[in-house]
Amino acid sequence: MAQEAAPVLLVVLARLVSSTWHEGSGYYTAESHTNEVYVEEAPPEPALDYRRVPQWCATLNIHRGEATCYSPRGGSYRSSLGTRCELSCARGYRLVGPSAVQCLPSRHWSGMAYCRQIRCHVLPAVLRGSYACSAGVQMDSRCDYTCLPGYQLEGDRSRVCMEDGRWSGSEPICVDTEPPKIRCPDSRERIAEPGKLTATVYWDPPRVKDSADGIIKRVMLRGPEPGSEFPEGEHVIRYTAHDQAYNRASCKFSVRVQVRRCPVLKPPQNGYLSCTSDGNNYGATCEYLCDGGYERQGTSLRVCQSTQQWTGSQPLCAPMQINTAVNSAASLLDQFHEKRRLLVISAPDPSNRYYKMQISMLQQAACGLDLRHVTTVELVGQPPNEVGRIREHQLSLGIIEELRQFLHLTRSHFNAVLLDKAGADRERYISPISPDELFVFIDTYLLSEREAARRAQSGDPCE
Repeated sequence: MAQEAAPVLLVVLARLVSSTWHEGSGYYTAESHTNEVYVEEAPPEPALDYRRVPQWCATLNIHRGEATCYSPRGGSYRSSLGTRCELSCARGYRLVGPSAVQCLPSRHWSGMAYCRQIRCHVLPAVLRGSYACSAGVQMDSRCDYTCLPGYQLEGDRSRVCMEDGRWSGSEPICVDTEPPKIRCPDSRERIAEPGKLTATVYWDPPRVKDSADGIIKRVMLRGPEPGSEFPEGEHVIRYTAHDQAYNRASCKFSVRVQVRRCPVLKPPQNGYLSCTSDGNNYGATCEYLCDGGYERQGTSLRVCQSTQQWTGSQPLCAPMQINTAVNSAASLLDQFHEKRRLLVISAPDPSNRYYKMQISMLQQAACGLDLRHVTTVELVGQPPNEVGRIREHQLSLGIIEELRQFLHLTRSHFNAVLLDKAGADRERYISPISPDELFVFIDTYLLSEREAARRAQSGDPCE
Protein backbone atom coordinates (compact mmCIF):
# COMPACT_ATOMS: atom_id res chain seq x y z
CA MET A 1 0.00 0.00 0.00
CA ALA A 2 2.77 2.38 0.86
CA GLN A 3 4.60 1.66 -2.36
CA GLU A 4 1.60 2.57 -4.42
CA ALA A 5 1.11 5.98 -2.71
CA ALA A 6 4.61 7.36 -3.47
CA PRO A 7 4.05 8.26 -7.14
CA VAL A 8 0.97 10.20 -6.28
CA LEU A 9 2.90 12.52 -3.93
CA LEU A 10 5.47 13.34 -6.59
CA VAL A 11 2.82 14.41 -8.98
CA VAL A 12 1.26 16.66 -6.44
CA LEU A 13 4.64 18.23 -5.72
CA ALA A 14 5.23 18.84 -9.38
CA ARG A 15 1.93 20.59 -9.70
CA LEU A 16 2.71 22.75 -6.71
CA VAL A 17 6.05 23.88 -8.27
CA SER A 18 4.62 24.64 -11.66
CA SER A 19 1.95 26.86 -10.12
CA THR A 20 4.60 29.07 -8.45
CA TRP A 21 6.56 30.05 -11.63
CA HIS A 22 5.59 30.83 -15.14
CA GLU A 23 7.01 27.88 -16.78
CA GLY A 24 10.37 28.61 -18.36
CA SER A 25 10.24 32.43 -17.68
CA GLY A 26 12.16 32.76 -14.42
CA TYR A 27 9.65 35.39 -13.13
CA TYR A 28 7.37 35.13 -10.14
CA THR A 29 3.79 35.98 -10.89
CA ALA A 30 3.59 38.51 -8.07
CA GLU A 31 6.80 40.42 -8.96
CA SER A 32 7.97 42.71 -11.81
CA HIS A 33 11.63 43.30 -12.79
CA THR A 34 13.53 46.08 -14.65
CA ASN A 35 17.08 46.49 -15.99
CA GLU A 36 18.07 48.50 -12.96
CA VAL A 37 20.63 46.48 -11.08
CA TYR A 38 21.17 47.02 -7.41
CA VAL A 39 22.93 45.28 -4.58
CA GLU A 40 20.94 43.67 -1.79
CA GLU A 41 21.53 41.18 0.91
CA ALA A 42 21.31 37.62 -0.15
CA PRO A 43 17.93 36.15 0.83
CA PRO A 44 17.71 32.84 2.56
CA GLU A 45 18.60 29.98 0.34
CA PRO A 46 15.42 28.99 -1.47
CA ALA A 47 14.30 25.51 -0.99
CA LEU A 48 13.70 25.09 -4.68
CA ASP A 49 16.30 24.06 -7.24
CA TYR A 50 16.65 27.38 -9.07
CA ARG A 51 19.74 26.27 -10.95
CA ARG A 52 17.53 24.59 -13.43
CA VAL A 53 15.62 27.86 -14.21
CA PRO A 54 16.96 29.39 -17.52
CA GLN A 55 15.96 33.08 -16.74
CA TRP A 56 16.62 33.99 -13.20
CA CYS A 57 17.28 37.76 -13.32
CA ALA A 58 15.52 40.29 -15.50
CA THR A 59 16.89 40.77 -19.00
CA LEU A 60 19.46 43.57 -19.12
CA ASN A 61 18.55 46.43 -21.47
CA ILE A 62 20.97 49.44 -21.43
CA HIS A 63 19.79 52.45 -23.46
CA ARG A 64 22.57 53.66 -25.82
CA GLY A 65 24.69 50.75 -24.61
CA GLU A 66 25.31 47.03 -24.74
CA ALA A 67 25.64 44.14 -22.27
CA THR A 68 27.94 41.25 -23.16
CA CYS A 69 26.98 38.29 -20.93
CA TYR A 70 28.66 34.98 -20.07
CA SER A 71 26.49 32.29 -18.41
CA PRO A 72 27.72 29.12 -16.68
CA ARG A 73 25.01 27.27 -18.59
CA GLY A 74 26.21 28.42 -22.01
CA GLY A 75 26.01 31.27 -24.44
CA SER A 76 22.25 31.01 -24.95
CA TYR A 77 21.57 31.92 -21.34
CA ARG A 78 21.82 35.67 -20.72
CA SER A 79 20.12 36.06 -17.36
CA SER A 80 20.37 32.73 -15.56
CA LEU A 81 21.78 32.53 -12.07
CA GLY A 82 25.53 33.31 -12.02
CA THR A 83 25.52 35.04 -15.40
CA ARG A 84 28.17 37.82 -15.61
CA CYS A 85 27.60 40.74 -17.98
CA GLU A 86 30.13 43.35 -19.08
CA LEU A 87 28.53 46.70 -19.81
CA SER A 88 29.60 49.25 -22.47
CA CYS A 89 28.12 52.35 -24.10
CA ALA A 90 27.78 53.47 -27.68
CA ARG A 91 30.13 56.14 -29.05
CA GLY A 92 29.28 59.50 -27.63
CA TYR A 93 28.15 58.07 -24.31
CA ARG A 94 29.92 57.34 -21.04
CA LEU A 95 29.09 54.47 -18.65
CA VAL A 96 27.97 55.57 -15.21
CA GLY A 97 28.16 52.69 -12.72
CA PRO A 98 29.97 49.35 -12.61
CA SER A 99 31.41 48.02 -15.83
CA ALA A 100 30.29 44.45 -14.99
CA VAL A 101 27.31 42.94 -13.04
CA GLN A 102 26.33 39.42 -12.01
CA CYS A 103 22.96 37.74 -11.59
CA LEU A 104 22.54 36.98 -7.88
CA PRO A 105 20.42 34.34 -6.11
CA SER A 106 18.17 37.22 -5.02
CA ARG A 107 17.14 37.40 -8.67
CA HIS A 108 18.68 40.92 -8.91
CA TRP A 109 21.80 42.06 -10.67
CA SER A 110 24.77 42.97 -8.50
CA GLY A 111 24.86 46.62 -9.55
CA MET A 112 23.16 49.42 -11.51
CA ALA A 113 24.60 51.37 -14.49
CA TYR A 114 23.46 53.58 -17.35
CA CYS A 115 24.89 55.45 -20.36
CA ARG A 116 25.14 59.24 -20.14
CA GLN A 117 25.74 61.37 -23.22
CA ILE A 118 29.24 62.87 -23.38
CA ARG A 119 29.03 66.72 -23.39
CA CYS A 120 31.69 69.43 -23.34
CA HIS A 121 31.26 72.72 -21.53
CA VAL A 122 29.82 75.64 -23.45
CA LEU A 123 32.63 77.56 -25.17
CA PRO A 124 33.07 81.17 -24.02
CA ALA A 125 32.25 84.02 -26.36
CA VAL A 126 35.09 85.38 -28.50
CA LEU A 127 35.75 89.10 -28.31
CA ARG A 128 35.28 90.64 -31.77
CA GLY A 129 34.36 87.25 -33.20
CA SER A 130 32.01 84.27 -33.03
CA TYR A 131 31.87 80.53 -33.57
CA ALA A 132 29.42 78.02 -35.06
CA CYS A 133 29.18 74.39 -33.90
CA SER A 134 28.02 71.39 -35.90
CA ALA A 135 26.32 69.59 -32.97
CA GLY A 136 26.29 71.92 -30.02
CA VAL A 137 28.35 70.57 -27.12
CA GLN A 138 28.01 66.88 -28.01
CA MET A 139 31.00 64.69 -28.69
CA ASP A 140 32.51 65.10 -32.17
CA SER A 141 30.85 68.50 -32.50
CA ARG A 142 33.14 70.83 -34.45
CA CYS A 143 33.10 74.54 -33.66
CA ASP A 144 34.57 76.90 -36.29
CA TYR A 145 35.71 80.39 -35.29
CA THR A 146 35.38 83.57 -37.37
CA CYS A 147 36.31 87.20 -36.66
CA LEU A 148 34.58 90.46 -37.43
CA PRO A 149 35.69 92.34 -40.56
CA GLY A 150 39.07 93.96 -40.01
CA TYR A 151 40.22 91.34 -37.50
CA GLN A 152 42.22 88.18 -38.03
CA LEU A 153 42.11 84.94 -36.06
CA GLU A 154 45.17 83.95 -34.06
CA GLY A 155 45.13 80.39 -32.70
CA ASP A 156 43.04 77.33 -33.54
CA ARG A 157 40.46 77.96 -36.23
CA SER A 158 38.29 75.05 -35.02
CA ARG A 159 37.85 72.94 -31.87
CA VAL A 160 36.30 69.47 -31.48
CA CYS A 161 34.49 68.01 -28.45
CA MET A 162 36.53 64.91 -27.54
CA GLU A 163 35.65 61.64 -25.78
CA ASP A 164 36.98 62.93 -22.45
CA GLY A 165 34.47 65.79 -22.50
CA ARG A 166 37.07 68.42 -23.23
CA TRP A 167 37.56 70.61 -26.29
CA SER A 168 40.60 70.12 -28.46
CA GLY A 169 43.11 72.93 -28.89
CA SER A 170 42.87 76.24 -27.09
CA GLU A 171 40.70 79.32 -27.27
CA PRO A 172 41.72 81.62 -30.17
CA ILE A 173 41.58 85.42 -30.19
CA CYS A 174 40.63 88.00 -32.81
CA VAL A 175 43.29 90.64 -33.30
CA ASP A 176 43.41 93.77 -35.44
CA THR A 177 46.31 93.17 -37.84
CA GLU A 178 44.88 94.95 -40.85
CA PRO A 179 46.23 98.48 -41.38
CA PRO A 180 43.77 101.33 -41.80
CA LYS A 181 42.81 102.51 -45.23
CA ILE A 182 44.08 105.98 -46.16
CA ARG A 183 43.63 108.01 -49.32
CA CYS A 184 45.56 111.18 -49.97
CA PRO A 185 44.34 114.13 -52.06
CA ASP A 186 45.21 114.14 -55.73
CA SER A 187 48.53 115.58 -56.83
CA ARG A 188 48.32 119.18 -57.97
CA GLU A 189 50.21 121.78 -59.98
CA ARG A 190 50.24 125.50 -59.32
CA ILE A 191 51.69 128.57 -61.06
CA ALA A 192 53.89 130.83 -58.96
CA GLU A 193 52.28 134.11 -58.00
CA PRO A 194 53.26 137.29 -59.88
CA GLY A 195 56.61 138.63 -58.80
CA LYS A 196 57.27 135.59 -56.62
CA LEU A 197 58.98 132.25 -57.00
CA THR A 198 56.48 130.49 -54.73
CA ALA A 199 52.83 129.48 -54.75
CA THR A 200 50.45 129.08 -51.80
CA VAL A 201 48.88 125.62 -52.00
CA TYR A 202 45.88 124.29 -50.07
CA TRP A 203 44.42 120.76 -49.86
CA ASP A 204 41.92 118.76 -47.82
CA PRO A 205 43.16 116.26 -45.24
CA PRO A 206 43.37 112.61 -46.32
CA ARG A 207 40.40 110.27 -45.93
CA VAL A 208 41.18 107.63 -43.31
CA LYS A 209 39.08 104.63 -42.25
CA ASP A 210 39.86 101.73 -39.95
CA SER A 211 38.37 98.45 -41.14
CA ALA A 212 38.24 97.02 -37.60
CA ASP A 213 36.75 99.24 -34.90
CA GLY A 214 36.70 102.42 -36.98
CA ILE A 215 38.94 104.29 -34.53
CA ILE A 216 42.00 106.17 -35.84
CA LYS A 217 44.51 107.00 -33.15
CA ARG A 218 46.45 109.66 -35.03
CA VAL A 219 47.34 110.95 -38.50
CA MET A 220 50.82 112.37 -39.02
CA LEU A 221 51.89 114.77 -41.77
CA ARG A 222 55.39 114.69 -43.19
CA GLY A 223 55.91 117.90 -45.10
CA PRO A 224 54.56 121.45 -45.14
CA GLU A 225 51.08 122.20 -43.83
CA PRO A 226 48.21 123.08 -46.17
CA GLY A 227 48.37 126.79 -47.01
CA SER A 228 52.16 126.84 -47.05
CA GLU A 229 54.22 128.55 -49.70
CA PHE A 230 55.99 126.10 -51.98
CA PRO A 231 59.05 127.08 -54.04
CA GLU A 232 59.54 126.12 -57.65
CA GLY A 233 59.83 122.38 -58.26
CA GLU A 234 58.13 119.16 -57.15
CA HIS A 235 57.41 118.42 -53.51
CA VAL A 236 56.19 115.13 -51.99
CA ILE A 237 53.66 115.26 -49.14
CA ARG A 238 53.22 112.12 -46.99
CA TYR A 239 50.54 111.18 -44.47
CA THR A 240 50.70 108.20 -42.05
CA ALA A 241 47.67 106.94 -40.09
CA HIS A 242 47.78 104.73 -36.95
CA ASP A 243 44.86 102.73 -35.53
CA GLN A 244 44.38 101.60 -31.93
CA ALA A 245 46.36 98.41 -32.55
CA TYR A 246 49.28 100.53 -33.83
CA ASN A 247 48.84 99.28 -37.37
CA ARG A 248 49.79 101.99 -39.81
CA ALA A 249 49.25 102.91 -43.42
CA SER A 250 50.72 105.71 -45.53
CA CYS A 251 49.91 107.61 -48.67
CA LYS A 252 51.56 110.42 -50.60
CA PHE A 253 50.88 113.00 -53.28
CA SER A 254 52.95 115.65 -54.99
CA VAL A 255 52.74 119.43 -55.26
CA ARG A 256 54.45 120.88 -58.31
CA VAL A 257 55.06 124.61 -58.55
CA GLN A 258 55.84 126.06 -61.95
CA VAL A 259 57.38 129.49 -62.43
CA ARG A 260 56.43 131.09 -65.72
CA ARG A 261 59.48 132.76 -67.18
CA CYS A 262 60.19 135.20 -69.94
CA PRO A 263 63.33 135.00 -72.08
CA VAL A 264 66.41 136.25 -70.24
CA LEU A 265 67.04 139.90 -71.08
CA LYS A 266 70.47 140.99 -72.20
CA PRO A 267 71.91 144.19 -70.75
CA PRO A 268 72.38 147.03 -73.23
CA GLN A 269 75.80 147.92 -74.50
CA ASN A 270 77.40 150.43 -72.12
CA GLY A 271 74.69 149.66 -69.58
CA TYR A 272 73.23 147.05 -67.28
CA LEU A 273 69.97 145.69 -65.88
CA SER A 274 68.46 145.88 -62.43
CA CYS A 275 65.64 143.36 -62.00
CA THR A 276 63.31 142.42 -59.19
CA SER A 277 62.53 138.86 -58.00
CA ASP A 278 64.40 136.25 -60.07
CA GLY A 279 64.96 138.52 -63.05
CA ASN A 280 62.76 136.82 -65.63
CA ASN A 281 59.85 135.24 -63.74
CA TYR A 282 56.21 136.25 -64.19
CA GLY A 283 55.74 139.69 -62.59
CA ALA A 284 59.45 140.57 -62.47
CA THR A 285 60.41 144.14 -63.45
CA CYS A 286 63.71 145.01 -65.11
CA GLU A 287 65.11 148.52 -65.23
CA TYR A 288 67.63 149.49 -67.91
CA LEU A 289 70.52 151.60 -66.59
CA CYS A 290 73.39 153.13 -68.50
CA ASP A 291 76.98 153.48 -67.46
CA GLY A 292 78.22 156.89 -66.43
CA GLY A 293 78.64 159.06 -69.50
CA TYR A 294 75.81 157.31 -71.36
CA GLU A 295 72.15 158.14 -71.53
CA ARG A 296 69.24 155.78 -71.99
CA GLN A 297 67.17 156.12 -75.12
CA GLY A 298 63.89 154.20 -74.97
CA THR A 299 61.82 152.39 -72.33
CA SER A 300 63.33 152.34 -68.88
CA LEU A 301 61.20 149.50 -67.40
CA ARG A 302 60.00 146.16 -68.79
CA VAL A 303 57.69 143.67 -67.05
CA CYS A 304 57.46 139.88 -67.57
CA GLN A 305 53.83 139.02 -68.32
CA SER A 306 51.83 135.80 -67.74
CA THR A 307 52.16 135.14 -71.48
CA GLN A 308 55.92 134.80 -70.85
CA GLN A 309 56.63 137.87 -72.97
CA TRP A 310 58.18 141.19 -71.91
CA THR A 311 56.41 144.49 -72.24
CA GLY A 312 58.03 147.21 -74.37
CA SER A 313 61.31 146.90 -76.24
CA GLN A 314 64.99 147.11 -75.35
CA PRO A 315 66.40 150.65 -75.07
CA LEU A 316 69.87 151.85 -76.01
CA CYS A 317 72.63 153.49 -73.99
CA ALA A 318 74.00 156.32 -76.13
CA PRO A 319 76.97 158.55 -75.26
CA MET A 320 76.00 161.45 -72.99
CA GLN A 321 75.46 164.69 -74.87
CA ILE A 322 77.14 167.58 -73.03
CA ASN A 323 75.62 170.99 -73.69
CA THR A 324 78.05 173.76 -72.91
CA ALA A 325 75.89 176.49 -74.42
CA VAL A 326 74.15 177.12 -71.11
CA ASN A 327 73.56 180.32 -69.16
CA SER A 328 75.01 179.28 -65.81
CA ALA A 329 77.43 176.92 -64.13
CA ALA A 330 74.49 175.36 -62.26
CA SER A 331 72.85 174.37 -65.55
CA LEU A 332 76.10 172.82 -66.65
CA LEU A 333 76.53 170.82 -63.45
CA ASP A 334 72.90 169.62 -63.54
CA GLN A 335 73.67 167.61 -66.67
CA PHE A 336 75.99 165.39 -64.60
CA HIS A 337 73.68 164.99 -61.61
CA GLU A 338 73.39 161.30 -60.59
CA LYS A 339 75.33 160.34 -63.71
CA ARG A 340 79.01 161.34 -63.42
CA ARG A 341 81.60 162.44 -60.88
CA LEU A 342 83.63 165.53 -61.78
CA LEU A 343 87.33 166.09 -61.22
CA VAL A 344 87.81 169.86 -61.78
CA ILE A 345 91.47 170.88 -62.30
CA SER A 346 92.66 174.50 -62.13
CA ALA A 347 96.12 175.72 -63.19
CA PRO A 348 97.68 179.22 -63.69
CA ASP A 349 98.84 178.37 -67.20
CA PRO A 350 99.26 175.33 -69.53
CA SER A 351 102.97 175.12 -68.77
CA ASN A 352 102.43 174.55 -65.04
CA ARG A 353 104.48 171.54 -63.98
CA TYR A 354 101.80 170.09 -61.70
CA TYR A 355 99.14 170.56 -64.37
CA LYS A 356 101.15 168.77 -67.03
CA MET A 357 101.96 165.92 -64.63
CA GLN A 358 98.32 165.53 -63.58
CA ILE A 359 96.96 165.49 -67.15
CA SER A 360 99.57 162.93 -68.19
CA MET A 361 98.62 160.54 -65.39
CA LEU A 362 94.89 160.90 -66.08
CA GLN A 363 95.33 160.22 -69.79
CA GLN A 364 96.99 156.90 -68.95
CA ALA A 365 94.13 155.98 -66.57
CA ALA A 366 91.23 156.78 -68.91
CA CYS A 367 89.71 153.28 -68.56
CA GLY A 368 89.69 153.44 -64.76
CA LEU A 369 88.19 156.95 -64.79
CA ASP A 370 85.41 155.91 -67.12
CA LEU A 371 84.80 152.75 -65.04
CA ARG A 372 84.27 154.99 -62.00
CA HIS A 373 82.21 157.54 -63.96
CA VAL A 374 84.69 160.36 -63.60
CA THR A 375 84.70 163.28 -66.07
CA THR A 376 87.58 165.75 -66.09
CA VAL A 377 86.97 169.52 -66.31
CA GLU A 378 89.99 171.77 -67.03
CA LEU A 379 90.23 175.47 -66.14
CA VAL A 380 93.62 176.80 -67.32
CA GLY A 381 95.19 180.25 -67.75
CA GLN A 382 94.43 183.86 -66.92
CA PRO A 383 91.72 186.10 -68.39
CA PRO A 384 91.21 187.14 -71.08
CA ASN A 385 93.09 184.06 -72.41
CA GLU A 386 91.69 181.63 -69.91
CA VAL A 387 90.51 178.30 -71.36
CA GLY A 388 87.86 175.95 -69.98
CA ARG A 389 86.94 172.61 -71.54
CA ILE A 390 85.20 169.27 -70.94
CA ARG A 391 86.80 166.84 -73.36
CA GLU A 392 86.43 168.61 -76.70
CA HIS A 393 83.70 170.98 -75.49
CA GLN A 394 84.78 174.59 -74.78
CA LEU A 395 83.35 176.62 -71.89
CA SER A 396 82.51 180.31 -72.03
CA LEU A 397 84.41 182.79 -69.88
CA GLY A 398 81.26 183.44 -67.88
CA ILE A 399 80.80 179.78 -67.05
CA ILE A 400 84.50 179.53 -66.14
CA GLU A 401 84.20 182.40 -63.69
CA GLU A 402 81.06 180.97 -62.08
CA LEU A 403 82.70 177.58 -61.66
CA ARG A 404 85.75 179.16 -59.99
CA GLN A 405 83.61 181.12 -57.59
CA PHE A 406 81.22 178.22 -56.87
CA LEU A 407 84.06 175.75 -56.26
CA HIS A 408 86.50 178.26 -54.72
CA LEU A 409 89.29 177.54 -57.20
CA THR A 410 92.17 180.03 -57.39
CA ARG A 411 94.12 180.93 -60.54
CA SER A 412 97.37 181.54 -58.69
CA HIS A 413 98.49 177.89 -58.27
CA PHE A 414 97.56 174.30 -59.11
CA ASN A 415 94.49 172.98 -57.27
CA ALA A 416 91.75 170.41 -57.93
CA VAL A 417 88.43 169.33 -56.45
CA LEU A 418 86.50 166.01 -56.69
CA LEU A 419 82.68 166.26 -56.84
CA ASP A 420 80.43 163.23 -56.31
CA LYS A 421 77.35 162.48 -58.42
CA ALA A 422 75.21 164.73 -56.24
CA GLY A 423 77.55 167.67 -56.95
CA ALA A 424 79.01 167.74 -53.43
CA ASP A 425 82.67 168.66 -52.77
CA ARG A 426 84.27 165.41 -51.52
CA GLU A 427 88.02 165.98 -51.70
CA ARG A 428 90.56 168.75 -52.62
CA TYR A 429 94.14 168.51 -53.87
CA ILE A 430 96.93 171.08 -54.12
CA SER A 431 99.32 168.71 -55.87
CA PRO A 432 98.82 166.05 -58.51
CA ILE A 433 96.89 162.96 -57.33
CA SER A 434 97.88 159.57 -58.69
CA PRO A 435 95.12 157.52 -60.35
CA ASP A 436 95.59 154.70 -57.82
CA GLU A 437 95.02 157.05 -54.87
CA LEU A 438 92.02 158.59 -56.61
CA PHE A 439 90.51 155.18 -57.41
CA VAL A 440 90.98 153.90 -53.85
CA PHE A 441 89.20 156.95 -52.48
CA ILE A 442 86.30 156.60 -54.90
CA ASP A 443 85.98 152.83 -54.39
CA THR A 444 86.06 153.23 -50.63
CA TYR A 445 83.78 156.23 -50.07
CA LEU A 446 81.82 157.17 -53.17
CA LEU A 447 80.49 153.98 -54.78
CA SER A 448 76.76 153.34 -54.39
CA GLU A 449 75.54 149.86 -53.40
CA ARG A 450 74.44 149.21 -56.95
CA GLU A 451 77.83 150.23 -58.35
CA ALA A 452 79.67 148.12 -55.78
CA ALA A 453 77.51 145.06 -56.56
CA ARG A 454 78.03 145.47 -60.28
CA ARG A 455 81.77 145.93 -59.82
CA ALA A 456 81.89 142.78 -57.67
CA GLN A 457 79.95 140.86 -60.30
CA SER A 458 81.84 142.01 -63.39
CA GLY A 459 85.25 142.63 -61.85
CA ASP A 460 87.73 145.25 -63.12
CA PRO A 461 87.94 145.18 -66.94
CA CYS A 462 90.81 147.72 -66.88
CA GLU A 463 93.27 145.35 -65.21
